[in-house]
Amino acid sequence: MTRPRLLVALCLSLALPAPIVAQEAAPAAMDLTLRGDSVVTFDLAALKDMPVSSFETSTVWTDGVSRFTGVALVDLLGVLGEKGDSIRAVARDGYAVEIPVSDAVPEGPIVAYEMDGVPLDADMMGPYWIVYPYDSDPAYRGEEIEARSIWQLDTLELGD
Repeated sequence: MTRPRLLVALCLSLALPAPIVAQEAAPAAMDLTLRGDSVVTFDLAALKDMPVSSFETSTVWTDGVSRFTGVALVDLLGVLGEKGDSIRAVARDGYAVEIPVSDAVPEGPIVAYEMDGVPLDADMMGPYWIVYPYDSDPAYRGEEIEARSIWQLDTLELGD
Protein backbone atom coordinates (compact mmCIF):
# COMPACT_ATOMS: atom_id res chain seq x y z
CA MET A 1 0.00 0.00 0.00
CA THR A 2 1.43 3.40 -0.92
CA ARG A 3 1.94 5.97 1.77
CA PRO A 4 -0.93 8.29 0.66
CA ARG A 5 -3.42 5.40 0.62
CA LEU A 6 -2.12 4.21 3.96
CA LEU A 7 -2.74 7.70 5.38
CA VAL A 8 -6.29 7.73 3.98
CA ALA A 9 -6.95 4.28 5.43
CA LEU A 10 -5.54 5.33 8.79
CA CYS A 11 -7.56 8.56 8.87
CA LEU A 12 -10.74 6.75 7.86
CA SER A 13 -10.21 4.15 10.55
CA LEU A 14 -9.83 6.95 13.08
CA ALA A 15 -12.81 8.84 11.56
CA LEU A 16 -10.61 11.85 10.85
CA PRO A 17 -10.40 13.92 7.65
CA ALA A 18 -7.42 13.18 5.40
CA PRO A 19 -6.08 16.54 4.18
CA ILE A 20 -2.43 15.44 4.40
CA VAL A 21 -2.79 13.14 1.38
CA ALA A 22 -3.15 16.04 -1.05
CA GLN A 23 0.21 17.43 0.03
CA GLU A 24 2.10 14.23 -0.77
CA ALA A 25 0.10 12.70 -3.59
CA ALA A 26 -0.19 15.37 -6.27
CA PRO A 27 -0.78 19.06 -6.86
CA ALA A 28 -4.14 20.29 -5.55
CA ALA A 29 -5.53 20.49 -9.09
CA MET A 30 -5.26 16.72 -9.35
CA ASP A 31 -7.28 15.86 -6.25
CA LEU A 32 -10.94 14.93 -5.94
CA THR A 33 -12.58 15.14 -2.54
CA LEU A 34 -15.67 13.23 -1.45
CA ARG A 35 -17.45 14.72 1.54
CA GLY A 36 -20.05 12.97 3.62
CA ASP A 37 -19.77 12.13 7.30
CA SER A 38 -16.12 11.45 6.42
CA VAL A 39 -13.79 13.13 3.94
CA VAL A 40 -11.81 11.14 1.39
CA THR A 41 -9.35 12.75 -0.99
CA PHE A 42 -8.19 10.91 -4.10
CA ASP A 43 -5.29 11.71 -6.38
CA LEU A 44 -5.26 10.46 -9.96
CA ALA A 45 -3.31 7.31 -9.07
CA ALA A 46 -5.86 6.39 -6.40
CA LEU A 47 -8.73 6.89 -8.85
CA LYS A 48 -6.96 4.71 -11.42
CA ASP A 49 -6.68 1.97 -8.79
CA MET A 50 -10.47 1.84 -8.56
CA PRO A 51 -12.59 -0.17 -11.03
CA VAL A 52 -12.32 1.46 -14.45
CA SER A 53 -15.42 2.39 -16.42
CA SER A 54 -15.47 3.65 -19.97
CA PHE A 55 -17.90 4.29 -22.78
CA GLU A 56 -18.12 6.02 -26.11
CA THR A 57 -20.45 8.95 -26.55
CA SER A 58 -20.75 12.30 -28.25
CA THR A 59 -21.11 15.50 -26.22
CA VAL A 60 -22.29 19.00 -27.00
CA TRP A 61 -18.81 20.25 -26.03
CA THR A 62 -16.67 17.98 -28.22
CA ASP A 63 -16.56 16.96 -31.87
CA GLY A 64 -17.77 13.50 -32.83
CA VAL A 65 -17.79 10.44 -30.61
CA SER A 66 -15.11 10.10 -27.95
CA ARG A 67 -14.16 7.37 -25.50
CA PHE A 68 -14.32 8.53 -21.88
CA THR A 69 -12.54 6.61 -19.14
CA GLY A 70 -12.83 7.09 -15.39
CA VAL A 71 -14.60 5.85 -12.29
CA ALA A 72 -18.32 5.24 -12.19
CA LEU A 73 -20.06 7.75 -9.95
CA VAL A 74 -21.80 4.84 -8.21
CA ASP A 75 -18.39 3.32 -7.35
CA LEU A 76 -17.08 6.60 -5.93
CA LEU A 77 -20.12 7.01 -3.70
CA GLY A 78 -19.71 3.41 -2.60
CA VAL A 79 -16.33 4.33 -1.10
CA LEU A 80 -18.08 6.48 1.49
CA GLY A 81 -20.59 3.74 2.26
CA GLU A 82 -23.20 6.38 2.87
CA LYS A 83 -26.48 7.28 1.28
CA GLY A 84 -27.94 10.68 0.69
CA ASP A 85 -30.46 12.20 -1.66
CA SER A 86 -28.19 14.53 -3.57
CA ILE A 87 -24.61 15.14 -4.56
CA ARG A 88 -23.30 18.67 -4.68
CA ALA A 89 -20.60 18.76 -7.35
CA VAL A 90 -18.23 21.73 -7.20
CA ALA A 91 -15.75 22.81 -9.86
CA ARG A 92 -12.42 24.52 -9.27
CA ASP A 93 -13.93 27.85 -10.41
CA GLY A 94 -16.77 27.59 -7.86
CA TYR A 95 -19.49 26.42 -10.27
CA ALA A 96 -21.71 24.02 -8.35
CA VAL A 97 -24.60 21.78 -9.31
CA GLU A 98 -26.86 19.33 -7.50
CA ILE A 99 -26.94 15.80 -8.90
CA PRO A 100 -29.56 13.37 -7.61
CA VAL A 101 -28.00 10.27 -6.07
CA SER A 102 -30.41 8.35 -8.28
CA ASP A 103 -28.15 9.28 -11.23
CA ALA A 104 -25.34 7.19 -9.70
CA VAL A 105 -26.20 3.86 -11.29
CA PRO A 106 -24.24 1.17 -13.11
CA GLU A 107 -23.91 2.14 -16.78
CA GLY A 108 -24.53 5.75 -15.71
CA PRO A 109 -22.23 8.76 -15.38
CA ILE A 110 -18.54 8.49 -14.67
CA VAL A 111 -15.97 10.84 -13.25
CA ALA A 112 -13.78 10.84 -16.34
CA TYR A 113 -10.05 11.44 -16.21
CA GLU A 114 -9.29 10.50 -19.83
CA MET A 115 -10.80 11.22 -23.22
CA ASP A 116 -9.69 9.03 -26.12
CA GLY A 117 -6.87 7.63 -23.97
CA VAL A 118 -5.43 11.07 -23.16
CA PRO A 119 -5.62 12.60 -19.66
CA LEU A 120 -8.10 15.45 -19.47
CA ASP A 121 -6.28 18.78 -19.54
CA ALA A 122 -6.69 20.69 -16.28
CA ASP A 123 -6.89 23.95 -18.24
CA MET A 124 -9.80 22.68 -20.31
CA MET A 125 -12.34 20.11 -19.06
CA GLY A 126 -10.10 18.28 -16.60
CA PRO A 127 -8.60 16.93 -14.66
CA TYR A 128 -12.02 15.41 -13.82
CA TRP A 129 -15.30 15.69 -15.67
CA ILE A 130 -18.67 14.09 -14.86
CA VAL A 131 -19.72 12.59 -18.17
CA TYR A 132 -22.99 10.80 -18.83
CA PRO A 133 -23.35 8.21 -21.60
CA TYR A 134 -25.45 10.73 -23.54
CA ASP A 135 -25.88 8.55 -26.62
CA SER A 136 -27.03 5.45 -24.72
CA ASP A 137 -30.32 6.79 -23.36
CA PRO A 138 -32.58 9.71 -24.34
CA ALA A 139 -32.91 10.47 -20.60
CA TYR A 140 -29.25 11.56 -20.68
CA ARG A 141 -29.92 14.32 -23.20
CA GLY A 142 -31.08 17.83 -22.48
CA GLU A 143 -30.16 20.92 -20.54
CA GLU A 144 -30.70 19.42 -17.09
CA ILE A 145 -28.17 16.63 -17.67
CA GLU A 146 -25.81 19.02 -19.45
CA ALA A 147 -25.81 21.22 -16.34
CA ARG A 148 -24.86 18.19 -14.23
CA SER A 149 -21.93 17.42 -16.53
CA ILE A 150 -19.52 19.50 -14.53
CA TRP A 151 -15.91 19.74 -15.64
CA GLN A 152 -12.83 20.75 -13.65
CA LEU A 153 -14.53 18.83 -10.85
CA ASP A 154 -12.97 19.38 -7.44
CA THR A 155 -15.41 18.17 -4.79
CA LEU A 156 -18.41 15.87 -4.44
CA GLU A 157 -20.49 16.38 -1.29
CA LEU A 158 -23.27 14.03 -0.21
CA GLY A 159 -26.35 15.72 1.21
CA ASP A 160 -29.96 15.07 2.12
